[in-house]
Amino acid sequence: MFDPAQLRTFLAVAQTLSFTQAAHRLGLRQSTVSQHVRKLEDAAGRRLFTRDTHAVELTEDGEAMLGFARTILEANERAAGFFAGTRLRGRLRFGASEDFVLTRMPEVLEEFRREHPEVDLELTVELSGTLHELLAAGRLDLVLAKRRPDEARGRLVWRDRLVWVGAQRLRLDPRRPVPLVVYPPPALTRARALETLERAGREWRIACTSGSLNGLIAATRAGLGVMAHTRGMIPPGLVRISSRVGLPELGGVEFVLLHGRAGRAARGPAEALADAILAGGDRLQLP
Repeated sequence: MFDPAQLRTFLAVAQTLSFTQAAHRLGLRQSTVSQHVRKLEDAAGRRLFTRDTHAVELTEDGEAMLGFARTILEANERAAGFFAGTRLRGRLRFGASEDFVLTRMPEVLEEFRREHPEVDLELTVELSGTLHELLAAGRLDLVLAKRRPDEARGRLVWRDRLVWVGAQRLRLDPRRPVPLVVYPPPALTRARALETLERAGREWRIACTSGSLNGLIAATRAGLGVMAHTRGMIPPGLVRISSRVGLPELGGVEFVLLHGRAGRAARGPAEALADAILAGGDRLQLP
């Protein structure tokens, strides 16, 4: 038998790749997080993480445990909800960034709708920068988006790295400006790509601009240029550009949940959806 509390801790560490961030998310001491993971590894008889002073990574057994942990916790939540007999109601305005178009986000939302059929869910898919603006204007109740570099607020869902991606056959000429496929402002990945190239002293040019992820993917697959994208969400048909090409490192990226100034009717649904996203965060990346 696997302890649900230990599984919940395991998911938090797997998604944030940080014992410190997992402890902050769960409201636990870091020593308690380490203890939960150690006990779960003892129960499984396998190492779930490799860790040193600099990094935390999932092992192959840890990757396998992700699916099992999520399934067990979801069943636990369904049973608790059934016997508690509480039904959420109200309207929930939820915003998700374009990054999640190709992930299994629809599964998370479908399960939420099935568990809470009396909640009217309104979905807005936009650039992270735009979602931040809509949230600040009071037009959204909950947002899942990239965190701005200067912001500390938000519940960390997971962290990853931005990488350069392009078509398999693309060849970059180091003597010519880097051709970029980018979102329009205020996209955070656009700003990061331009700032990084400027700091590295690399010339660049905008080869394609699109507000749609599918538009960016089509342009990149056609070989128009390279795109800054989250490492764990590289779309099919694109590959990571080798570091041998000499493009500068883009650094880390964090995806967070941000709550708006929700009224009483939206507060409960917003918390329930946030919990569902945190529990199913591993499905928001591509295999």
